[in-house]
Amino acid sequence: MRTNGVDEHYCTGKDTSDWEKFEKWAETVPYTMRNPLYHWTHLELKRAFGVDELLSPKTARKIFDTCTEKLRTPEYSARGLMKMFNVETVCTTDDPIDSLEYHIALKNEGFQIKVLPTWRPDKAMAVENPTEYRAYVEKLSNVSGITISKFSDLIEALRKRHDFFASIGCKLSDHGIEEFYAEPYTQSEIDAIFNKVYGGKMLSTDEIIKFKSAMLYEGALMDWEKGWTQQFHYGAIRNNNTRMFKQLGPDTGFDSIGDFTVAKAMSRFFDQLDKDNKLTKTIIYNLNPRDNDLVATMIGNFQDGKIAGKMQFGAGWWFLDQKNGMEAQMNSLSNMGLLSRFVGMLTDSRSFLSYPRHEYFRRTLCNLIGSDVENGLLPASEMDFLGQMVENISYYNAKTFFNF
Repeated sequence: MRTNGVDEHYCTGKDTSDWEKFEKWAETVPYTMRNPLYHWTHLELKRAFGVDELLSPKTARKIFDTCTEKLRTPEYSARGLMKMFNVETVCTTDDPIDSLEYHIALKNEGFQIKVLPTWRPDKAMAVENPTEYRAYVEKLSNVSGITISKFSDLIEALRKRHDFFASIGCKLSDHGIEEFYAEPYTQSEIDAIFNKVYGGKMLSTDEIIKFKSAMLYEGALMDWEKGWTQQFHYGAIRNNNTRMFKQLGPDTGFDSIGDFTVAKAMSRFFDQLDKDNKLTKTIIYNLNPRDNDLVATMIGNFQDGKIAGKMQFGAGWWFLDQKNGMEAQMNSLSNMGLLSRFVGMLTDSRSFLSYPRHEYFRRTLCNLIGSDVENGLLPASEMDFLGQMVENISYYNAKTFFNF
């Protein structure tokens, strides 16, 4: 919308009505042709609302009224939409200090769809700002009941919360990192670094990297102990526009793909865990498509022959969860590994209407395989196997892998 010349007032303005925002979006949609939003918009309208018209200024009012009327019914509540799309399990993203009270309430209520937490400890290693970090550690201390005055206390408190998450059904961790951290360190160094930042002093770049390296490793050990799957989303440069960050805050559309050098650190990180025989199931999501072959080959280094597809190259994420990005990821995985063992699509969208993005993925997957059959690159005589392969990537591989 910004690119189309729509004033910020209609994008994020608090005094702008839903209709005014929708109208400006409808004006923009025709200009999104060849952008995945064009497909997503119309697929969501068709699948969720039965609207089989193109959204434009001419159809905007009718579509808005139709959808608004349906959204007022129980079938279009958050729960209703989950049932509509045959959802079995949803994993949310949760900080270690989160109470998980709503997960507990849903579980006690007996809600038929599993809503499980995901451990996202990014703030526990965000030591760039000492004041904010100390405030976070104090909150962690309060919810864990552990008095935190040294690094070992920090790990004990996180472990206690990790146990709590497991008791609510958590089976996944997720880490949003710019790059992988695997700098050598000694325990005395980490102890000193924690004391320094907890005491309100700024850390050097080397100290920050060493501390993050220690935190990633300690978190990986906790995940291994419980048999969780650890996920790493890496490669974003966030909050690039300072002016808009000050005006709107984070996560408002001013993040982009980064170009971090990650291969050596990624290798060292996984190798250390593997040497200790404490490398759990892992999924790596890269944001820069130049890293596709890098990740596809890196996971091959640490497959252990005990769990099929133990190390996973995650589906195209964020800027890459569009047709070209998905195809590029699957082509790299096919060329360097086993597409057949892929756990398929993940979407971290916050919208309950975004489930059709999984259909978008499945269509892209089927088109990729179907084109190979048509071109004689895959055998048409093996259609039963290829069909099962699609079903596995779309559903069964993930169900088995995550042990839901």
